[in-house]
Amino acid sequence: MMYSSRRKPVLYFKEERRFLSGKFTVYKLFGLCMVLGLVSLILLQLSCSGDMSYISSGAMAVARSSHQQQPCPPETQAAAAASVDDPSWGPHKLALIIPFRERFEELLVFVPFMHAFLNKKKIRHRIFVINQVDHYRFNRASLINVGYTESGNDTDYLAMHDVDLLPLNPALDYGFPEEGPFHVASPELHPLYHYKTYVGGILLLTKKHYNMCNGMSNRFWGWGREDDEFYRRLRKAGLQLFRPSGITTAYKTFRHIHDPAWRKRDQKRIASQKQEQFKVDPEGGLTNLLYQVDSRQEVTISGAPCTIVNTKLDCDQNLTPWCLMA
Repeated sequence: MMYSSRRKPVLYFKEERRFLSGKFTVYKLFGLCMVLGLVSLILLQLSCSGDMSYISSGAMAVARSSHQQQPCPPETQAAAAASVDDPSWGPHKLALIIPFRERFEELLVFVPFMHAFLNKKKIRHRIFVINQVDHYRFNRASLINVGYTESGNDTDYLAMHDVDLLPLNPALDYGFPEEGPFHVASPELHPLYHYKTYVGGILLLTKKHYNMCNGMSNRFWGWGREDDEFYRRLRKAGLQLFRPSGITTAYKTFRHIHDPAWRKRDQKRIASQKQEQFKVDPEGGLTNLLYQVDSRQEVTISGAPCTIVNTKLDCDQNLTPWCLMA
């Protein structure tokens, strides 16, 4: 079964002298603890920003989100910086493909978390953040196609992985899916999507199997539906879909860190797009993918290495006029 402001610095010399002079009260101790805690949070944020400063458009996003509570990586920085390419861990190497645009606060959490998670499981891996920098609407499927193409020959399987989904159960398998595509974020485990043909969130495939499907369709601009079309591709290619078994954490298996209150999804559908979104794209995919790499940068986030591929997609507006921004 187929299954992100600059602020003027303020000096408080007189205030500090009054505070530290005289009897050391419980209130002063409490205030000092609060100051130390704030400094610690600032230092933690700076350490998490790593070498990401070159992405200038992300500075405001990081500043806006610094007050939000985020899960900590499962290991320390020292552990996160452990070898990611130890040959003794096995012959296979995972390309973790992250289709991405502007979710910098989520990326600062995701990269060190996943690096530590995969290291603990002794999964050789490279993290590729495929960052869409053109003026078109977000195209998750095309970015995954770019990730497959740009991931190089030293990786032999890939994970199509959402940046806002963190695996919490260490029993989840990220190993080489030799028998067929392995849907890690299966419907009975994903916190949001529970229909039986769902293959989004996190899906592992060998590069051979991904190529057999001709990748994903490039005509899905905006949010949603590309996964459903890819499910049909898996069936057409004769590939059996596998899902986790023996996982008892149910909908608490993953942490969904996306905040829809201030980052809304692009769900606009024009008439022609509504008509086309449920059709199978028999020819589109890797064979008609049009893009250019604007820049490529190796960075670290809290000691976790990743590759940022700034990508400009191209769109044939005669075929998919809904690629333009609303």
